[in-house]
Amino acid sequence: MKYKQLLLVLGIIICGACSKADDLINVENSVNQAANRKATGSSANDLLSDVTFTNMIIEVVYVEGFEPSQTSIINLKSFLEQRVHKPGGIIIEKRAIPSPNQTKYSIQDISEIEKKHRKHYNTKNRIAVWAYFSDGKSDKDSEAAETVVLGTAYWNTSFVIFQETISNFTNSPFKPSRSLLETTVLTHEFGHILGLTNLGSPMQVNHEDDTHSKHCEEENCLMYWKSSSGAGIFNMVNKSTAPKFDANCIADLRTNGGK
Repeated sequence: MKYKQLLLVLGIIICGACSKADDLINVENSVNQAANRKATGSSANDLLSDVTFTNMIIEVVYVEGFEPSQTSIINLKSFLEQRVHKPGGIIIEKRAIPSPNQTKYSIQDISEIEKKHRKHYNTKNRIAVWAYFSDGKSDKDSEAAETVVLGTAYWNTSFVIFQETISNFTNSPFKPSRSLLETTVLTHEFGHILGLTNLGSPMQVNHEDDTHSKHCEEENCLMYWKSSSGAGIFNMVNKSTAPKFDANCIADLRTNGGK
C-alpha cells in the first residue's frame, strides 16, 4: 500500500496578547484573562518553576467525538512531572463541547473558541493551560504542498491539536497508534509553551535549527521540527514511545526553573 509523502507540521504561532482590552475580563466571574493571552513562551518560567505557581491545571477540551485517548493524557502528566516543579500537583480536567461546525480553522477561529469555552485562568497559586482538540483541519493545510498541521501553540498557555487530522493518520496498518502520535504532538506543543526552542527558555548552547526557527536541530529530539512529521510518520509504526527532549533542551528547561 502506497502513501503520498506528507509533511505533518507541528506548528507554533508567536503572538502577544492580541485581544481587545474589554475581552480580557470575564464579565460573569470577573476573572482577569490577560495573563493567559501573552506571547508563546513568555510564561515558561511560571510553568516550569514553583516560584509563583505551585500547582497547575490543564483544561483539555475536545469536540464531541474527538476525545484524546486516556493513554495520551497519562503520558502528558508523566511528561510534565518529570520536567516541572509543581509541589501542589498537576490536575488534568477533560470535557467535551459541541462542534463549531467548520471544516477548517484558522488560529483566529481557535482563539475565539477558547474565549467562549475556556473556564480556567491563572489564580494566585495555580497556573492554567488550555489544550483544545479540534474537529476539522487547519487552514494552513495545503494539498498542493502536501502539508498538514497537527498542532499549534499560539498563546503563552494555549495550544490546539488538530485531532481529526491525527485520526486520519493513525490506527490502521502501516500507520502509528493514535495514542503515540497524540502524545508526540501534545508534548511537542507543550514544549513550545515551556519556552523551547529559544522561545522563552534561554539556550545554554546554540541548538536552534537554522532553517526551522524555534525548533531543535537534533533529529532525535522531541523539539525537532520533523520529529513526528513527513514520511517519517510511518516509521513510527513499530515504536511504542514518543520522542524525548535531548540534553540541550533539558538544560534550557533546568536553567529556567524546570527539572
